Amino acid sequence: MADPRSAFDRPRLLLAAATAVAAVATAGSLYLSLGLGLTPCRLCWYQRILMYPLVVVLGVAAVENRPGVVRTALPLAVPGAAVAAFHSWLQVSQTTCGLGAVSCAQIQYRVVGLTVPNLALTAFLLVTGLVVAASVRS
Repeated sequence: MADPRSAFDRPRLLLAAATAVAAVATAGSLYLSLGLGLTPCRLCWYQRILMYPLVVVLGVAAVENRPGVVRTALPLAVPGAAVAAFHSWLQVSQTTCGLGAVSCAQIQYRVVGLTVPNLALTAFLLVTGLVVAASVRS
């Protein structure tokens, strides 16, 4: 007979937490653009391209309890963190950015004192940590 606690094992919970982080980041970015009417800059689009698939990839991995998803999730989360870190750096060090119609250096919105790229960086780092922790054999 299967152990009833097996549905709540550590890797599955960590993957579910990573899914929740990615889902909140995705919903937040959609709210900022669709709800508040903010126009994403080019770097914001790159971050979205890297975050949105993580909701599905991590969600399926959590349901199927596949900690090996680290090989699929990290190639999305690590570059996403790098783009978000660069974007955050632009916002504190530059006044303009020539990457698109909307300047990536412009701070359009803050949440609890953090800019949107700061929030994205936090989300990508959380996802990375949770996925790596889920992949480590206890």
